[in-house]
Amino acid sequence: MTATAASRAAEILSRPVSLNGLTVPNRIVMAPMTRQFSPGGVPGEDVVGYYARRAAAGVGLIVTEGTYVGHESAGQSDRVPRFHGEEQLAGWTKVADAVHAGGGAIVPQLWHIGMVRNAGEPPFADAPAVGPSGLRINGTAGEGKEMTQSDLDDVIAAFAEAAAAAERIGFDGVELHGAHGYLIDQFLWSGTNRRTDAYGGDPVARTKFAAEIVAAVRASVSPEFPVLFRYSQWKQEAYDARLAETPEELEAILTPLAAAGVDAFHASTRRYWLPEFDGSDLNLAGWTKKLTGKAAITVGSVGLDGDFIKAFQGEGAPVAGLDNLLDRLESDEFDLVAVGRALLQDPEWAAKVLDGRFADLGAYDPTALRTLS
Repeated sequence: MTATAASRAAEILSRPVSLNGLTVPNRIVMAPMTRQFSPGGVPGEDVVGYYARRAAAGVGLIVTEGTYVGHESAGQSDRVPRFHGEEQLAGWTKVADAVHAGGGAIVPQLWHIGMVRNAGEPPFADAPAVGPSGLRINGTAGEGKEMTQSDLDDVIAAFAEAAAAAERIGFDGVELHGAHGYLIDQFLWSGTNRRTDAYGGDPVARTKFAAEIVAAVRASVSPEFPVLFRYSQWKQEAYDARLAETPEELEAILTPLAAAGVDAFHASTRRYWLPEFDGSDLNLAGWTKKLTGKAAITVGSVGLDGDFIKAFQGEGAPVAGLDNLLDRLESDEFDLVAVGRALLQDPEWAAKVLDGRFADLGAYDPTALRTLS
């Protein structure tokens, strides 16, 4: 890569950006990735170091791995961290303090998996799976139940309580996990939401539960405390699923969420460079920003493969290359770029990119999943 190209990358990616009351020092976000290194749901010193290393190496905003909210049916692993409980929150306080010491900002991703849960799994083995209609992603009836109004109220309260705890212990905002076929997304998607009450039906009605969570979270924290919302078209085991076939349908879903208090949307795609709808080059994050006026985070295979690294080094320019990413950022298609597995493997990824040390980047190796390097 030429010196000019390297300096352009450093200049564009180093620009600060505001999310409500939070100023993020640059445009690089660590994407949330489930790690399961927190026995008893408690993040330990290894988790503290894992996030601290990435903040010290220049990641502007860290979105933590998904953390279970305080509802008995929220999860199905005793090694996934929880965002409730005295010991769990004490562990997260150390994480936030360490990230701040490294110069970064951090938000927890608050999570309820809904009908993805299997009966008998920890941390609360007797808890049933719950969802809008008791259906799994494939449309079959699971070993769970359709949520009552009391269930809905309990889950909404759990998200609000977790958000309030995040602000209390020093986090910089929160992200609500509304993507990938988990509980909030199960309400958004017609494939799993067959309800005939106010929470089901057309796209706006299917958004009611998510909007009520956002509103409750917004009311539980300070006005300047950022609330992020992650969503996706695709689901686990249903990669061709779509919430919206047109920009108009997407606008109907996102508008109530923005009105309820979302400050930024994290639009999850598998390949960020692909256009979302016919007739436009905008990706999902680009359409999100255009339709809502809110800040948008793009994600999807950034820095993941050898072709991308070659593009960084000036050895070709596939559509997913750095120039494409920088052009989109510079045109304000979206505001921030989330990096997942490439940053998981290399804690120094952000520093190398910001310093123009592209030759030091390596291709992703799946063995990185086995450790908290």
